[in-house]
Amino acid sequence: MDQPKVAGTSPIRVELEAGKTYAWCTCGESTNQPFCDGGHKGSNFKPLVFTAEETKTVGLCTCKATGNPGFCDGSHKQL
Repeated sequence: MDQPKVAGTSPIRVELEAGKTYAWCTCGESTNQPFCDGGHKGSNFKPLVFTAEETKTVGLCTCKATGNPGFCDGSHKQL
């Protein structure tokens, strides 16, 4: 698997908590979108691990084509 699977065509809105660590799925194979569940095992993909700087609601990317990994930038509109 060289290209990520398109897991969805719209972002998933989630409430991030300040100081909490998250693992965003980069491969599109996770059944727990937009978060990693290990579906990338056996591929070259790894989750994007990040810590939220503040508590807020964000749109996390499911199409995996975003130019701002993890966060929706509207790239799904071009699919």
